[in-house]
Amino acid sequence: MLIVRAGVAPGRQADLRIEGGTVTAVAPSLAPRAGDDVLDAAGAAVVPGLHDHHVHLRALAAAEASVDLHGVGDADDLVARLRDAQHRRRPGTWVRVVGYHEAIAGPLDRTWLDAVTVTDTPIRVQHRSGAVWVLNSAGLAAAGVDSTASSDTVPGVDPVTGWVWRGDEAVRHRWAADAVDLAPVGAAGAALGVTGFTDATPGAGPDHALELGRDLRAAGVPQTLHLMGPVGAAAPDVPRARLGPVKVLLDDDDLPPFDTLAATVRAAHEEGRPVAVHCVTDVQLVFALAALDAAGAVPGDRIEHGAVIPHDLLPDLADLRVTVVTQPNFVAERGDDYRRDVPPEDHEALYRLASLDRAGVGVAAGTDAPFGRPDPWAAMAAAVDRRTASGERLGADETVDVARALALFLGRPDAPAVPRILLPGTPADIAVLAVPWPALGAALRDRPVRATIIAGEVVHLAG
Repeated sequence: MLIVRAGVAPGRQADLRIEGGTVTAVAPSLAPRAGDDVLDAAGAAVVPGLHDHHVHLRALAAAEASVDLHGVGDADDLVARLRDAQHRRRPGTWVRVVGYHEAIAGPLDRTWLDAVTVTDTPIRVQHRSGAVWVLNSAGLAAAGVDSTASSDTVPGVDPVTGWVWRGDEAVRHRWAADAVDLAPVGAAGAALGVTGFTDATPGAGPDHALELGRDLRAAGVPQTLHLMGPVGAAAPDVPRARLGPVKVLLDDDDLPPFDTLAATVRAAHEEGRPVAVHCVTDVQLVFALAALDAAGAVPGDRIEHGAVIPHDLLPDLADLRVTVVTQPNFVAERGDDYRRDVPPEDHEALYRLASLDRAGVGVAAGTDAPFGRPDPWAAMAAAVDRRTASGERLGADETVDVARALALFLGRPDAPAVPRILLPGTPADIAVLAVPWPALGAALRDRPVRATIIAGEVVHLAG
């Protein structure tokens, strides 16, 4: 049993008693019983543990052992990174590269990779959007694809360019990718006060949630799990894990027939599950909202990302009562690219926050890691100041205060816009911070977590 002494709200100190994975009492002062441990936060704040409402857990684990192109400036720098990775790789493994963007070296293809690297090393490079992998010739050969063929020999793979569209599952299963250690994902999350994840892996098969839940628990990942999957997906069978929404992926160039999308929404609802529709363009958003309207939206239906939300669609989002799960961290991580590539008149539509609140739309946040940085505190800081990496402000009217930014990661897994509160009877998933409430705004970028408690167990303690 454990007592936590901390600031449960601005200006309010209290003790929390934790027994059997549950908060059993909250009072101004609780006397320790025999055998109780006491964690005295010395006036610092305590909050429900953070929940990352949109993350890709296997990809995040794999990214930890990959070449990350964040900060790479040009083609010469890219080539140097690739050659260094080839030199350091273990025999029989791939060189796996993540975070590519055309600003580095233009459109990438198999021929370019072959020309700048040792050709007998299998290489795969992922675009920062997560939608495309590019393989060199050795990578295609390792995948059993004939690079001299003039047409697809494996669905989704272009042997001429080496492009693989939406191929994460193929990379993991068909191509015998390197084994992934999932344990660091849990440890890193705990150090940030994250007590829960919603996995949003695209294109997942019917057993994805079942297998992922087992693998995460086998690796000792302690967080509560909310795992998306397709219609008919098998539910996870491990403790503190449940099947989440039906993930629906939309691409402008390959939109499904409207009736097909509406039928998918209805099928999800018939299973008692909401849908989570990937929308990063205004075209995708209009299409998704029309399908939700035709099928009948239900509580829990979500728009993932909401990267571009035109002002005239705000009433539609409010009327359908869908939740937008967005990524304010991309303002900081990609904002300078947006300022360069997106017309200024469209900047206000990017990763909205305050205007969604004003319109009565439910809003929560995820990091989209590894396609974004897996740091909710940096995302909160970006929500507060809307500053790009160069210090420019993007969408100043969309800023929110510190309390609202924090709340983006405090929602229930199954209702991300509904905040969790530390009350008797609630799960003991808790983040004990290292600063008091008045200092929180200045400390966001410092990842101000002293201790993390999941299901009543201290899984991280700083110092």
